[in-house]
Amino acid sequence: MQRILEPGQIEAFAQQAIPRLRLPDRERAFSNRANRLRELTGNDGVGHAIAGYLRLMATVADAQHSALTTFEAKLPGSRQLEHARRHAMPPLLTTAWPREKRWREVLLQLCRSVAQLSDLPERVQTVCERLTHLHSERIEREADALLSAGSAPMDVASAPLLMAALQVYWVDLASRLQPEDIGALDVPSVCPVCGTPPVASVVRTDPGTQGYRYLHCALCATEWHMVRVKCSHCQGTKGIDYRSIDGRSHAIRAECCESCRTYRKIFYQENDSRVEPVADDLASIALDLLVSEVGYHRASGNPLLWYSPNA
Repeated sequence: MQRILEPGQIEAFAQQAIPRLRLPDRERAFSNRANRLRELTGNDGVGHAIAGYLRLMATVADAQHSALTTFEAKLPGSRQLEHARRHAMPPLLTTAWPREKRWREVLLQLCRSVAQLSDLPERVQTVCERLTHLHSERIEREADALLSAGSAPMDVASAPLLMAALQVYWVDLASRLQPEDIGALDVPSVCPVCGTPPVASVVRTDPGTQGYRYLHCALCATEWHMVRVKCSHCQGTKGIDYRSIDGRSHAIRAECCESCRTYRKIFYQENDSRVEPVADDLASIALDLLVSEVGYHRASGNPLLWYSPNA
């Protein structure tokens, strides 16, 4: 006789049988993103409504990849890792982890790379110059504001570059941890490594994870498993609806929750093996507009497209 599992039993089985974490691959995290951003611009870079911005962010991702090859921050010690596991806390929690000042060197490196573009918009040039000459204490305050949930930085236009530099710092750390270093959290809707909300989720086709859904951290690029047909924001399983744009790629949908009225995008590798959560989320802004028109709001934003939550 076939046994029917209850939802709680399904999740318990999943925790045992499915790889819980996918830590970032430092060799490919940003290079894959850069390649995908360029691909998404369309033919000759004119096929997408925000092709220029996607190309700009591809340059940023290239610079992130270059910076990461020579960057190595101090990892948490065994006692710190054990403390985090014991208290079900992320070991690299953004609001508690003491950032090394070297991350600001990455920020300057990114600004220099962007400033070398021949067709750089004047506004972006101004942002790069501002960040290059901004006092270190002010930069740290703006970074704190970015990493604090619900806070907007003092200069919103600088946020994507600030976040890009912070991503290099946290991807470096996360990529050198081991899965056994990271315990399960009491709050499954945030990254178990750094506590950041996911930007989107992806249903993978890789060996060992085929058909399983993983949430993708907007900061450190860690992915953690969550069962499908479940709200990644409120954890509800009732009233989950999937919306897409007619005639567009079947690899992209918005997973909408009737209970909390939020949504996050979900990407399906079986329909497009090249999807990259941050890049594809950024390029599918038309889907955001469609879903917002029917009363849903984003559960969390894209790190490369900053907006004030109070706007």
